[in-house]
Amino acid sequence: MRLLSSKHVVARYEAKGHRFEVLVNPDLALRVKEGEIVDVDELLVGDFVYKDVRRGLKASPEAMREVFGTDDIRVVALEIVKRGELQLTAQQRRAIIEAKKKQIISFIARNAIDPKTKLPIPPKRIELAMQQARVSIDPYRSVEAQAREIVSKIARIIPIKIARALLQVIIPPQYSGRMYKQLSSLGEVKKSRWRSDGSLEIELEIPAGLQKEVIDKINKFTKGSASIKVLYVG
Repeated sequence: MRLLSSKHVVARYEAKGHRFEVLVNPDLALRVKEGEIVDVDELLVGDFVYKDVRRGLKASPEAMREVFGTDDIRVVALEIVKRGELQLTAQQRRAIIEAKKKQIISFIARNAIDPKTKLPIPPKRIELAMQQARVSIDPYRSVEAQAREIVSKIARIIPIKIARALLQVIIPPQYSGRMYKQLSSLGEVKKSRWRSDGSLEIELEIPAGLQKEVIDKINKFTKGSASIKVLYVG
């Protein structure tokens, strides 16, 4: 999913009295900011490190070596993106923050529960609690890191905590042969064993907010013939 429409933006970093700028793909630059590994050749727009993009003034190899320890353009450009700021328009910044907010709400809804009822919390309730807590979204930090901090803030407003659920799933023989891989895609298999009748017994750990979704999928895979028991939520 593309968050930004512009073909490139300026990434800027200043250190030791020097300014460095590079033209970059905005979507890939955001992924770098979140700690992802991207193809630097696709990230960069052009093959230059500037001290002033608008004036077309290039940074000297000496300045790059002084600050980054190298004048390798690809290495330097990646560091500029990681350490520096993206020169976004107000519209671009709003679009990023709105998209990141939706991702954070989705993450919380999937991973958190009401500790009193052990039930998932609707996304709308999470969003309203975020508004009440006056949560601000950082466009550059990862979804998971921000989500965990936000849960601690909105816990003052609604009962909520990040939790895991452990399911015991028994798959009847007619489905057991092809179900292991499918179950592995739904969560983390903690234990598994084949029963003497050919059925498969698995303990599956999943984000607590996904209990209903995962149980529904297992029932769909097995046409409702699986035995599913929630061993713990916490």
